[in-house]
Amino acid sequence: MPLPRRQRVAAYAVIVRDERILLSRLADRISRDELWTLPGGGLDHGEDPRDAVVREIKEETGLDAFVGEQARVYSAHMPHAKRDGGRSDYHALRIVYDAWVPPDAPAPRVLEVDGSTSEAAWHLLSDVLDGTVPTVPMVTQALEDWSPFRMQRVGAYALIRKWDAVLLVRFSEKGFHTGSWSLPGGGLDHGEAPAAALVREVEEECGVTPDVGELLLVHDEHFSGTAPSGRYEDFHAVALVFAATVPDDAVPRVVEVDGTTDTVAWVPVAELTDGSHHVLDVVHEALNAAD
Repeated sequence: MPLPRRQRVAAYAVIVRDERILLSRLADRISRDELWTLPGGGLDHGEDPRDAVVREIKEETGLDAFVGEQARVYSAHMPHAKRDGGRSDYHALRIVYDAWVPPDAPAPRVLEVDGSTSEAAWHLLSDVLDGTVPTVPMVTQALEDWSPFRMQRVGAYALIRKWDAVLLVRFSEKGFHTGSWSLPGGGLDHGEAPAAALVREVEEECGVTPDVGELLLVHDEHFSGTAPSGRYEDFHAVALVFAATVPDDAVPRVVEVDGTTDTVAWVPVAELTDGSHHVLDVVHEALNAAD
């Protein structure tokens, strides 16, 4: 007698943060041996796959996830699969999204009672890829096709000097290069003129309105890391650095609440090389370009 046919559609997510991946451990009733998988699960009838993966991530890890637009689809046909106490001609369709959780998300924990997973944890990617962490084949397959989200951003920044000091901002925990100092400025909105973006960003970060001068430098930086959103990105930053001035009586202060800047200050140029401030290369390059 032919085995009964069963087809299942499920949605899963690759969630990477700082060289770690979020995984769910299969419950003992599913696998007696330790075995980890991507967070996710079967779609309810009529449920959108993106809604399903957000729901499943919440149930299996306790975390609220954001899901990317693109997905990869994997098909696995198991003609003699043993599932739910019997054998069937089993066909699994797995939709795998890229997803991310906020950087300040709490430690993962399982919310679903008597579900298919018993534990959730962050694991080093290297341990997953070399087999130190035992996983279902889908994890390795998904990671072979996965790559960080490619993000390119054009920003406008200001070199503002007063006597022997330069106006700098310090990155908060929500930004790349946390704790480092750099020039005030930020990304251009779509259709926004660089000079207008610079004025807006300096007002938000420093509470002062700059008078924008000449373009001094085009600086670029390429690196990978966790973005303020929590998404792991292959990031290419292109910075347009302008000379700018502010009134002599201007008192800088951070205006934007919960942004990527937590401190603004006039920093003596002599302190930029004495180790008291970790300063990004763009600051030194801008000073050299201005001299």
